[in-house]
Amino acid sequence: MSSNSTRQGMQPLPLLIFSSRWLQLPLYLGLIVAQGVYVVLFVKELWHLIVGAVNFGEQEIMLIVLGLIDVVMISNLLVMVIVGGYETFVSRLRLEDHPDQPEWLSHVNASVLKVKLAMAIIGISSIHLLKTFIAAGALTGLPFCGPEEMALIKDASVASPRCSTLTPVGVMWQTIIHCVFILSAIGIAATDRIMNGGAARRTSVAH
Repeated sequence: MSSNSTRQGMQPLPLLIFSSRWLQLPLYLGLIVAQGVYVVLFVKELWHLIVGAVNFGEQEIMLIVLGLIDVVMISNLLVMVIVGGYETFVSRLRLEDHPDQPEWLSHVNASVLKVKLAMAIIGISSIHLLKTFIAAGALTGLPFCGPEEMALIKDASVASPRCSTLTPVGVMWQTIIHCVFILSAIGIAATDRIMNGGAARRTSVAH
């Protein structure tokens, strides 16, 4: 039976509820726009790196490169949410014969998508934490930044800040939050494995 005949055989209320999944379409289109914004941000930061490569020190270059990696990882997260979420919750993309079909898309479901998103968030958090640890060396002997100093730090012509935007307490809490992300991902993966194991056992008993 085709999908059209199946929809025609549905009662109005179930058909309305099932069709409401298309309300998510503007959300995924909005994420595509956000993806374009991140492309612009990446090009902007890359140009900043190229222009200032001669004057920047190793630490400044490393921080900018980590920022570029951060943008790429967030972009990858957006792709997983857009493609995997649309495939799971809205409609099939029918990419079975497409040469560029993502390997993970062939067996994606809500549980797999949650685990992959959790791992992607951990990767993004790791980049942010690494950037914080690299910049944490500026804590010693520097006063905290005021509004004027924060504006100067955003200026590309300022080689090195004269104050610190980091605090030991802030670094500690960022580390704790990163560890919570890791524990949450482990919990999600463990729960998914237990549920899949229980479902497999029930299937084997039924047969």
